[in-house]
Amino acid sequence: MSAVDRDSRPGGAELERPLDLVGSIKVKIGLLVAVSILAAVVIFEVGDRSSVSAWLTIPVSLAAALGVTAWLARGMTAPLRQMTVAAGQMAGGDYTARVTTASRDEVGQLGVAFNTMSAELADADRQRRELLATVSHELRTPLAAQRALLENLVDGVVTPDDRALQTALDQSERLSTLVQDLLDLSRIEAGVAALSLEPVAVGALLARCVEEARASVGATGRGVAVDLDVTPPDLHVEADPARLAQVVTNLLDNAVRHSPEGGTVRVGAVGAGPTWTLEVADEGPGFPAGRSEEMFARFGVGDDSSGGTGLGLAIVRWVCELHGGRVEAVETAADRTGALVRVELPVATAADGSGPREARPLPLTAPPGRAAKAGESAGSAAGAVDEPVGGAPALATGRGSGVARTIPVPTPSVLDTVFGRFWPEPTSRLRTAPVALWSSVGVGALAAVLLPYRGIGLAYAVVLLLAGALVLSLSSRRREPWTIASAVLCVGLASLVVLRAAEWLTVLSLLTAAVLVTTALTGARGLPAILTSAASWVASGLRGLPLLGRTLSATSRHTLVWPILRTAAISLVALVVFGGLFASGDALVGAWVSDLVPDVDIAESLVLRSFTWFVVGGIVLAATYLALNPPRVDLVALPQARPVTRAWEWLVPVGVVVATFVVFLLAQGVALFGGHDYVQRTTGMTYAQSVHQGFGQLTLATALTLLTVALVTRRAPRGTERDRLLLRVALGVLCGLTLVVVASALYRMHVYQQAYGFTVLRVLVDAFELWLGLLVVLVMVAGARMSGWWLPRAALASGAAMLLLLGLGNPEAWVAQRNIERYEETGDLDLTYLQSLGADAVPVIREGLPPELADCSVGWRVDDELVEDPLSWNLGRARAIEAGPMSLTPIEGFSYPTFAVGDCPSELPLTP
Repeated sequence: MSAVDRDSRPGGAELERPLDLVGSIKVKIGLLVAVSILAAVVIFEVGDRSSVSAWLTIPVSLAAALGVTAWLARGMTAPLRQMTVAAGQMAGGDYTARVTTASRDEVGQLGVAFNTMSAELADADRQRRELLATVSHELRTPLAAQRALLENLVDGVVTPDDRALQTALDQSERLSTLVQDLLDLSRIEAGVAALSLEPVAVGALLARCVEEARASVGATGRGVAVDLDVTPPDLHVEADPARLAQVVTNLLDNAVRHSPEGGTVRVGAVGAGPTWTLEVADEGPGFPAGRSEEMFARFGVGDDSSGGTGLGLAIVRWVCELHGGRVEAVETAADRTGALVRVELPVATAADGSGPREARPLPLTAPPGRAAKAGESAGSAAGAVDEPVGGAPALATGRGSGVARTIPVPTPSVLDTVFGRFWPEPTSRLRTAPVALWSSVGVGALAAVLLPYRGIGLAYAVVLLLAGALVLSLSSRRREPWTIASAVLCVGLASLVVLRAAEWLTVLSLLTAAVLVTTALTGARGLPAILTSAASWVASGLRGLPLLGRTLSATSRHTLVWPILRTAAISLVALVVFGGLFASGDALVGAWVSDLVPDVDIAESLVLRSFTWFVVGGIVLAATYLALNPPRVDLVALPQARPVTRAWEWLVPVGVVVATFVVFLLAQGVALFGGHDYVQRTTGMTYAQSVHQGFGQLTLATALTLLTVALVTRRAPRGTERDRLLLRVALGVLCGLTLVVVASALYRMHVYQQAYGFTVLRVLVDAFELWLGLLVVLVMVAGARMSGWWLPRAALASGAAMLLLLGLGNPEAWVAQRNIERYEETGDLDLTYLQSLGADAVPVIREGLPPELADCSVGWRVDDELVEDPLSWNLGRARAIEAGPMSLTPIEGFSYPTFAVGDCPSELPLTP
């Protein structure tokens, strides 16, 4: 549905642009901010009161604020975007564009002013074209006649008699008249013409002009009479006689040319007080209603047969204004014929009766709304000026119709302006996306039914796999090897939701899968492109709004589907609102509702499920848009670096880094051969304390080494074989030493864990360091091949595979087992930490420790608020329930049930 269609409905404009009636842009912005914040606060408060978690409430609140902002801001900046497009069109010579605005604020006023400017420019362009056509025609006709006459004279076809010479003279006079009119026009535009005032006998001047007109009529053989009447006969005025004669001559010329055969042209002058009036009337068709004023515009046009230049009446108006008077064309009544032009001039042009007056430039155009229709005959004998016979092209930009035929500028989308060529939307191919929309709505609805009140398990995996299958089916890259490999890794990571109960592992798996999905959908290869593709999933929620609007508009035009959905939604809202009110206000109705929906808090359940539906459906919908229209992430790349000119400029810094690595390895060798006693004597710390102190620094050194290699690769020259060999050797040595540092870091962590115990965080740090070492190996391979385009994807795939292997290895159970083994060897056991482990560690703890000690070590218990059914099945929780969750001991003296984990110490052995 177009904007015009929407606005044509009752109240359509008010609903589409609710702030149009506000007359200040500042007030609009203030209202927009206030209402948006209010919407976000209300949604957040509803979610908080319904005990909805923040990861659901915050996105929904932000979406509500953005939705209200988008609704209220509709049309606020549309004229500005339209003006940007229209200005580009005008720069190319197209003046048909007009800005559409109904706003009353400063932007709306600017749009109106822009439209006025466009109309003026269009009219000036029209006049320029008409000038070219008119002048070319007027010059072509006499020049062609003169050329033909001269050729006939040269060839002897025509004898040089008086008739032939008179014809040549007439054509020359016509050229002279046109040239004189053009000279007058140039003076008008320059504003340099002046009046030479002197006393003028009006009767004598008019008599001369009438005699000239009669002579012209007689020469043409037309039967047109010219009558003169001056009252009083001795009327004298102060004026420029040459300019005044030009006025009378131009008016008589137009009147005679448009008078019918046997008609009469009447010229009259009447003096009355400080002014005098000149009238020229004919018996022609007259002026059409509403078009009399436009006859005096420059190059104003009448009918195609007039033969005028379109300048005569414009000059008449200018001369009259120059004398301080005015000219008007009296419109012809419907039941009469003939045209009347009335000129009113002061008897004394200047107050002191002497001295010339500087001319004012003639206005460019006729008053707005008074222009002639293109091709429409003016039909006035006395006042009409003529269209060029040569046929100037009819312009859509002309203002001749009173209502200009203009083309409204389509409002460019804000998102098209923001994302530009990085993320264009091919509307010809992607007009609507009903499959993506309704499938995403279905996945969100399924998530709203399955996920609330269930822990991580089978239901989550089902939703993830369905969403992934939908996105994969819509992607144009679904058959590419990288997409297939990413899909396999994502399925493996999704399986961890069923196999493991650790929430942190689920979060890491989902984040890694998200990066794999965005990389596969966009085809990203480089590191900047991969990072951009990950951010594009979030941006898809905004970029896809135009497509969502078009799809909803197309659905709303469906005669059956949309009314059913709209009716169902309204009925559901009415049922919830009024049913909830009556259920809470009447005990009997409340009992009936409780019988129908037992043991369920309706309000909280609906809020939670609505929020879940919105968030999950929105995430899936954004992913489907990313699949349908991926951004051009290949445009996001680091600028091409300029290699250094001398090898030592990069070789010296690399050598310094290598030297520091060598010093570190020498220190490790001394510590290895000197033993732990040497380290304690030298540093004052045990070996375990010293290795813990430096582990973080070694990990950071490994990461910085990779960054160093990337920088050197960009700046080092590789033009010759010597340059490439030097680069391979230097970076190969650096990477080799880095692998030794990685091994040292892993050994240090092992020593520290043996001394202080194993934790999940330390295992993750070990895995991260191991992954960094793998990246160093991949960098060495890329350096040997001098090609590393595949490296970012390989790093991502290896990281995802390592996380998958880590999850399959059950890290919490592994940590519990290592601590139990350490307890068996040393007698040391951190019971507090074991209690913090989740369900995955419960079977290992139950099997590896004595029952009494195991009761003190298990801190996981079944969440009574979650439903345990086949859809919530999780291998880790199922095994924990089978092994036995936490044993709780009641604590007396409290008004509400309070429990403790038995009578257990926090750490073994106990400190005396």
